[in-house]
Amino acid sequence: MARTDLIPAWLRRTGIEVAGWTLVALGLAALVLPGPGLLMIAAGLAVLSLRYAWAHRWLRPVKVRAFKAAEEGVRTWPRIALAVAGALALMAAGVTWGLWRRVPHWWPLHEDWWLPGGWATGGTLIGSGCIAVALVVYSYRRFRGAGRPGPAGRA
Repeated sequence: MARTDLIPAWLRRTGIEVAGWTLVALGLAALVLPGPGLLMIAAGLAVLSLRYAWAHRWLRPVKVRAFKAAEEGVRTWPRIALAVAGALALMAAGVTWGLWRRVPHWWPLHEDWWLPGGWATGGTLIGSGCIAVALVVYSYRRFRGAGRPGPAGRA
């Protein structure tokens, strides 16, 4: 008996649907918000490809674009520095979001609308920054690591 036979088929189908579409939706949001959008879309398509042929067809081109973007991101040292600085700024914004609860005098809305979310939002920003640093490290090791030729003559 295979391990997947222990899970009822309806539960397996539902899990694939929920996980796949959640990753795709988060990936689409992360294309405009801080986060690894293409990688999350690729992960969602990988999950959905367990059930759908169209997801399997779309997976390869999205994965190629995600890896190309990751490679471009670590092509030069200024890009690496900018990516790490952005991730650190995101983490600093998360800490600020969690700690700074005073409403400034210029805020036009009710004070309950100042920095809504508290540490829940701040923690999400900090987590996104950590993911960004991890992805920079992964991309660096994969595309510029030992034994891989770096871009010659680039700063």
